[in-house]
Amino acid sequence: MRSSPICVEGRNCWRIARTNRATFLIDGDAYFSALASAFKRARHSILINGWQLDSRFRLFPADSTCPTFGDFLHDLVRRNRHLHIYILLWDFAMIYAADREIVPLYAHPWRTHRRVHFLLDSGHPLGASHHQKIVVVDDAVAFAGGLDIADRRWDTPDHDAHDPRRIDVYNRPYPPSHDVQLMVDGAAAAALGDVVKDHWRRAGGRRFHRRANRNADPWPPEVRADLVDVPVAIARTEPEYNNHPEVREVERLYLDSIQAAEHLIYLENQYLSSSAIGNALAARLEEEDGPEIVLVLPQETSEWLEQLSMAVLRARLLRRLRAVDRFKRFHVYYPALPGGKVQLRVHAKLAIIDDKLVRIGSSNLNNRSMGLDTECDLAIEAHESWQEQIIANFRHRLLAEHLGVSPDEVAARYAGQRSLSQAIESVRGDRKLEPIEDAAPEWLDGVVPGSFLIDPERPLNADQLVEQFFPGPVRRRAAPNLVRLAVLLACLVSLAIIWRWTPLATWVDAKALEASTASVTGSPLALLWVTAGYTVGSLVLAPITLLIVATGVAFGPLLGFVYALCASCISATVTYGLGRLVGRETVYRLTGTILGRVQRQISRHGFLSMLLARIVPLAPFAVVNMVAGACRIRLTDFLLATALGMSPGIFMIVVLQDQLGRTLRDPTIGTIALLLALAIFFALLGAGFYRWYAQRSATRSFGLGLRTAARSNHAHHSVV
Repeated sequence: MRSSPICVEGRNCWRIARTNRATFLIDGDAYFSALASAFKRARHSILINGWQLDSRFRLFPADSTCPTFGDFLHDLVRRNRHLHIYILLWDFAMIYAADREIVPLYAHPWRTHRRVHFLLDSGHPLGASHHQKIVVVDDAVAFAGGLDIADRRWDTPDHDAHDPRRIDVYNRPYPPSHDVQLMVDGAAAAALGDVVKDHWRRAGGRRFHRRANRNADPWPPEVRADLVDVPVAIARTEPEYNNHPEVREVERLYLDSIQAAEHLIYLENQYLSSSAIGNALAARLEEEDGPEIVLVLPQETSEWLEQLSMAVLRARLLRRLRAVDRFKRFHVYYPALPGGKVQLRVHAKLAIIDDKLVRIGSSNLNNRSMGLDTECDLAIEAHESWQEQIIANFRHRLLAEHLGVSPDEVAARYAGQRSLSQAIESVRGDRKLEPIEDAAPEWLDGVVPGSFLIDPERPLNADQLVEQFFPGPVRRRAAPNLVRLAVLLACLVSLAIIWRWTPLATWVDAKALEASTASVTGSPLALLWVTAGYTVGSLVLAPITLLIVATGVAFGPLLGFVYALCASCISATVTYGLGRLVGRETVYRLTGTILGRVQRQISRHGFLSMLLARIVPLAPFAVVNMVAGACRIRLTDFLLATALGMSPGIFMIVVLQDQLGRTLRDPTIGTIALLLALAIFFALLGAGFYRWYAQRSATRSFGLGLRTAARSNHAHHSVV
C-alpha cells in the first residue's frame, strides 16, 4: 500500500467524511431509478443543485404512466406535508435558451406550491457557470457526478443506437449517452448538503426549514452498496467573486493524483483541454518508468460550435502529448457502437488511479473546470486490499460496457497482459474502443483562437473581454479578422460550386421562394410587415443577420437595404423602450450574469460603446437594446449609433447576398471574381475602421493622460 494518502483535507479537498455505503451508478437509467426511489422515501428535504434541470422529461421513459419530473415533485410535497424541496440552478443567459426549458426565468410551475423553493444562482463572475450536479435527500443520502436531472440524459449501458425509449420531450430521438454518478450516505451526504446550502445562501436564498424526524433511511433498498464504511473526499472549484476566495481543490486533486500514479491512469471525460492537466500528463509520459495513461473521450463533440472550438483545443493538446510519448504509454480511445453511424456521447467525468483511487464528479478536463466554473467531485481512496479490488472491478465494468463483453473477460485480459491498452485491443466484443486520431484541419487550427476566450482558466473582467473584440492600442492588428473573413469567403465560394454541380440546387426552388414572398413585397404595407417581423424576431432572439439576409432576398439590394435599416432602427427602439420600462433589475434577470456585465460597458461610454456594439455585437440584438434602455442611454445617442453602426453591415450583407445569389445561379469565373472583389473591399473597409479607432483610442488616452497630469499639477501648486 502507498505510505502517504493522496487526498489531504485542506490541500486538495475541502472535507473528508465517511460514508456507510457507496454505489457507482453507471448511465442515466440507474441514476434516475435510484433518484426516484430515494425521493419517495424523503421525509423532510430534497436539495437539488444543478447546471440544468427540466420539469418536462420523465424519469422512466418506457412507462407511459410516469409523470413528468415537475409533476412528480409536486406529488411528493402533496403527499408529505413536512417535505420541502429546494432547487438551485445556474442563472443561465438567454443565449442558452434554445437548449433549455425557458420557463424558470419567469414563473416556473413548480413555484405554485409553497414548499417547493426555486432559485436561480447568478453569483458568478463574467463567463462562469454553476456546473455542480448534486442531489441530497434528508441530509442522509446524496448523489454527485456528471448527470443533470434534465432531458436527453437517460440511457442504459446497452446504448442501443435505436432504442425507442430514448426520445426527448419533443418526441425526437437523441443519441446514446454515457455518464456516471456516485451515491453516498452518512456524514458524506450531510457534507454535500452543506455544500448545497452554502451556495443557496450565497445566491440569496432564505433560511432552510427545521428538520423533521431523521430516523427513516432514504437509501433505496433495491440499490446494493459497492463499498461500505469508506472515507469520501469532497473537492470543489469556486472562482473568486464578491469577496469569496478562489477554491481550486479539483485541480489540485487531479495534479496530486496524476503525480501519485504508479501503474495506471484511467480517465473518462467529455473534454480534454486543461493546460494544467496536460502539463501533468506530459511530465509523467516523459518518465522512463511512468504509468500507462488511458483516456476514453467522445469521438467528436456533439455541437457544431464545440467542434469549432473545444475540439480544436483537444486536438492541440493530444498532439502535444503524443509528441512527448517516447515510451508509447499514452492511449486515447472513443467508444464505437455497432454500425458506426451513431456516436456515443461520453459525458462522464471520472478518474481511476491504479486501483487506489476512484473519482467521480462534475469537473471536465478543461480549463474552466479548474478555476472558473463551480464544480464538485467525490473521491474514494482505498486503504485495504478489498477496496482496491472493488475499484478495479468498477473499472472492468466500465470497459466491459464499452467493449460489449463481460467484466470477467476484461479482468482476465488485464491480468494476462498487465497493460490496459493491450487488454482493450485484444478484446473482440460487440462493441469496440477505437483509437482517436484527433487532428484538427490546419485551416481551422489557424482560425480558432487560444483558450483565453473559448476555455478560460480564471474569470474574465470586462476590460479583457472588450480587448478581445475591440482594438485597443495601435499595436493590435486586424489580421485575425481578415483571416476569419477569408475563411468565410472560401466557404461561400465552396457553397457556390457545390450548389452548381451537386443535387443540392434541386432541394430549394428559387421560383417557389420568390412566389411565397410576392404577396409581401408587392404590398403597400411591406415596410410595416417587415418592421413587425423584425420586432417579433428580435424579441425571440432571432439572429438580426438572418432577418437582414431574408429582407435582401425578398426586396433586392437597394430596397432591401432601406427596409432592413428602417426596420432595425424601429424594432431596436421598441426593445429599447421595453428595457427602459422594466428597469435594470428585470433586464439583468432576463439576460443573466454574463450579459449583465454589458450594462456597465455601455453605460460607461454611451454613444461610442453603442456604435461599437452595433459593429461588433457583444450580445444578441434585443439584449443590447434592452440593456441600453435599462441603463437610460439617451434615445438620440441610441438611434444615431444604431443607424450609423448598422448601415455598413446591412449594406455589406445585402450586396454580398445579392452577388452570392447571382453566383449561385450562375457560378461563372466573372461572378465568382466579383464576389471575391466585394468581400475583399468590405474586409479592407473593416480593417480601415479598426485602424482609425485604434489611433483615435490611443490619441484619446494620451490626451486624457495629459489633462489628468495637468489637473494633478495644478492641484499640487494650489495646495502648496
